[in-house]
Amino acid sequence: MRFDPRKGMLRDRYGRVARDVRVSLTDRCNLRCAYCMPAEGLEWLPTENTLTDEEILRLIRISLDLLGVEEIRFTGGEPLLRRSLESIAASCKEMRTHLGTTPSMAITTNGLGLDKRAKGLVEAGITRANISLDSLNKERYAQIARRDRLPDALRGIEAASDVGMSPIKINAVAMKGINEDEVGDLLAFCLDHGYHLRFIEQMPLGPAHGWRRDQLLTQEDILTRLSERFELTPSSEPRGAAPAELWDVVESDDHPAGDVGVIASVTNPFCDACDRTRLTADGQLRTCLFADKETDLRTPMRDGATDEEIAEIWIGATFEKQAGHGMSRPDFKAPERTMSRIGG
Repeated sequence: MRFDPRKGMLRDRYGRVARDVRVSLTDRCNLRCAYCMPAEGLEWLPTENTLTDEEILRLIRISLDLLGVEEIRFTGGEPLLRRSLESIAASCKEMRTHLGTTPSMAITTNGLGLDKRAKGLVEAGITRANISLDSLNKERYAQIARRDRLPDALRGIEAASDVGMSPIKINAVAMKGINEDEVGDLLAFCLDHGYHLRFIEQMPLGPAHGWRRDQLLTQEDILTRLSERFELTPSSEPRGAAPAELWDVVESDDHPAGDVGVIASVTNPFCDACDRTRLTADGQLRTCLFADKETDLRTPMRDGATDEEIAEIWIGATFEKQAGHGMSRPDFKAPERTMSRIGG
């Protein structure tokens, strides 16, 4: 096969092209969020099954050199638990996309420990951050995360801002009967600090039987609550492949102007514009968060496959990508892996 990454080699049968690779560095996490994993946690991957730094960097280089990827996002579990994160990012910073540019690098994190590492991450080339924050109430945060770590998360967010990470996006999973009364407070907090809030509809990616559609706090519910306190107008900014639909927040005496987004994966999915491809911490390729199958890249890589052979496997799997996650179908089944084992 003749590889021409400019044409977008990761093209599926519906014409979507993957330019963004989500790289899970670990399945481990220092929180136990109720929507993500059971209270007792999970059995972590054996070390020998987890990709080494060299293997991660090889797959990233293949994606950039041969497949047309332009953006890298490091995820987990919690990616800050990978001690070599800065080293991995610094190596990626030396790589080039098919455009001749340094790949754009970001991190999705819960923020714990970010205050100690934010400066080093920026120096290594990670300039953008998505940070989870489901509540500003200490007791409620502990209830959701099953760990009393709100002050640590807030310190991490502040540190990311102080070292110049931009944009800083705050991810909040909106849950009926749990934190729905805080959606306005979360938005006010983000507007005051210049952060970009993204509410996320809860998805069936947590413990078995822990998700019910009739308990879903929908995009419509979230916007109704926000409109009681803020004046919102649909954003004129092109959405592109972004998962969040945006609204501009009009300035008032109580708050500055800004924006807010909702990632409505359940009620208003963005599958038609998806440009993501995902690598799990154990070297499995997933073309969708809700994919019903994975493609093993670790085994052929360890068995001596060439870069071109790995790229061809990746291309073939991408072509078979499903049209959408299928949550509206009666035969829909949630993935066997939880979110922490897939990567955001």
